[in-house]
Amino acid sequence: MKEEIVNRVSKSPLVTLDLEELYPDGERLAFDISPWLLEGIVLKERDFREAVKNYNWSKHEGSFIAFYCSTDAIIPGWAYMLVCIEASKYASRTSVGSIDELNSILFSEIIQNLPLEQYKDKPIIIKGCAHKPIPQNAFVLLSQKLMPVAKSIMYGEACSSVPLYKRPK
Repeated sequence: MKEEIVNRVSKSPLVTLDLEELYPDGERLAFDISPWLLEGIVLKERDFREAVKNYNWSKHEGSFIAFYCSTDAIIPGWAYMLVCIEASKYASRTSVGSIDELNSILFSEIIQNLPLEQYKDKPIIIKGCAHKPIPQNAFVLLSQKLMPVAKSIMYGEACSSVPLYKRPK
């Protein structure tokens, strides 16, 4: 007599949350501003403003841009602000730093705005494996966001999860 195979994971109340599904689509671009500096190290305001103004920002429509300077130049805060203001007319998001820092900012915003109703009083598994670069900080922020509403939080896959948090009774 054969018994029917039952998928207990699909029948459980577990909710799997995959950060990769929240990954915003769009090109990530690391943009070095050092070519706009005199000899790569001195910011001359007039020349810098002209370079920013004349750059074709439209070619980065919808992209995510992380601005940085590859030299040891001292860049005043207003310079990055100016570049980000101009680029943001076309880019989806701009920041200063690396692509990893940009992704961390993007996920911070996504997690901050994540509606929690569907996770209330549920055991949650935060999926760990991804093909896209999910910053480690995103997992930490997500777990902190879920703690007040989740019954429990685990990491990994339903078949091999690591328990992280269980709400006290």
